Amino acid sequence: MKLPARLASAIARLESIGGRCRIVGGSVRDALLGLEPKDFDVEVYELELDQIAKELSSIGKTDMVGKSFAVVKLWTQDEEYDFSIPRREAKTGAGHRGFVIDADAGMSEAEALKRRDFTINALLYDHSKKEVIDYCGGKQDLQGRTLRHVSPAFSEDPLRVFRAMQFAGRFEMSLHPSTADLCSEMRHEFWSLPKERIWGEWEKWATRSKSLSDGMRALYASGWIRFSPELYSLVNLPQDPDWHPEGDVWTHTLCCLDALTTETDWPNLPREDRCVLSFAVLCHDFGKARRTRYDLKRGAKHWISPGHESESVWLSERFLDSLNSPHLVRDKVGKLVGNHHYLNNGRAGGPSDASLRRLSRRLHPATTHELAFVLISDHCGRPPLISKEQEERIHYFITRIDELKLAESAPLPILKGRHLIELGFTPGVEFKTYLEDGYAAQLEGAFSDESSAREWLKLRVSR
Repeated sequence: MKLPARLASAIARLESIGGRCRIVGGSVRDALLGLEPKDFDVEVYELELDQIAKELSSIGKTDMVGKSFAVVKLWTQDEEYDFSIPRREAKTGAGHRGFVIDADAGMSEAEALKRRDFTINALLYDHSKKEVIDYCGGKQDLQGRTLRHVSPAFSEDPLRVFRAMQFAGRFEMSLHPSTADLCSEMRHEFWSLPKERIWGEWEKWATRSKSLSDGMRALYASGWIRFSPELYSLVNLPQDPDWHPEGDVWTHTLCCLDALTTETDWPNLPREDRCVLSFAVLCHDFGKARRTRYDLKRGAKHWISPGHESESVWLSERFLDSLNSPHLVRDKVGKLVGNHHYLNNGRAGGPSDASLRRLSRRLHPATTHELAFVLISDHCGRPPLISKEQEERIHYFITRIDELKLAESAPLPILKGRHLIELGFTPGVEFKTYLEDGYAAQLEGAFSDESSAREWLKLRVSR
């Protein structure tokens, strides 16, 4: 495990005055997974916090902002590191903040690790011997892709349940049965969590997962899916097996999440785009919980859910509001789920150019490019069923939105107020009507440049 030069220098300084340093946590885990370690945390034994801060101050800027948590922060040029001393945490109240910290520089390594959440995060690295120290079976759990809690102290911080969800997604893991049971026993603590902390873990799931579906399976196994009724209502919700051979709506949703990460370019998108699309695919069938019924279709009884896309809009908004998501995420997701059946209701031969232009306006602030990801995920989320006709529709859709330059935004209005002024109009309430009518006509293809826009306006005024 290669340490940054300045970090190695800081560790050497602390060990020269009697400290014993161990790299701990996520950087060790990531190195074992073949990922590049980024955030290096150091646990220092046999030195008090003041000694650590004094010694490190000769290397860079130090701050005792973390003193109550027994942490010294070191800034050296553009790098930041945390140096902590071993500590115990005693729970004194509800939630993830109700703790008293008891620092003990003489604590053993095995004892200090008991406050860690998962075994995969309880790994130490001895830089002098260049070896990983594993007291909790973390290496075995990494190999087995298992998330297992370190000790019963796990239950003292309810935010760890959502950390389990995002870790499962990021590292393609599943909850150990005993950890799932412990999470279920912690459900009474859900209401003590601040929404902004909950959103932080969901955002990591939505942007950093390798397997979004594994994150959702962990949430289900924990029992905490019950706090999101929009999700929980999808479990065991039936679908027509002719159209959805994969199973119920929950299973379909998981398959769609898998398709998003494997059948599209989602992993290479900017973080903000990944976030929106993860939630759009997760939420796209929420409305089926309210619209599903067993009724006649094509002369026979089937499970159907007509109009579920419109129900999915407000349900997705309610769900995302409960997570304290940013408004832009919520608004984009609502537009995407409300239009995810766009190609299912179109004319033969594909949608017209006018229809695509209207769609691009209707989707704002989302885009037709983003909708394409949802369409692909929804279509590929019915294994092993693949519709050649739907594949062709999606291909046509992607081709045309690119040719019409609609992928990233709706067309800008060609007709402007200055064109009305040229005809002698005085700015006023009439402007809005003419401009709105003009933009609608532009989307329908009535004109495509300023010259034809002026001609259209003259005819409109003369009526």
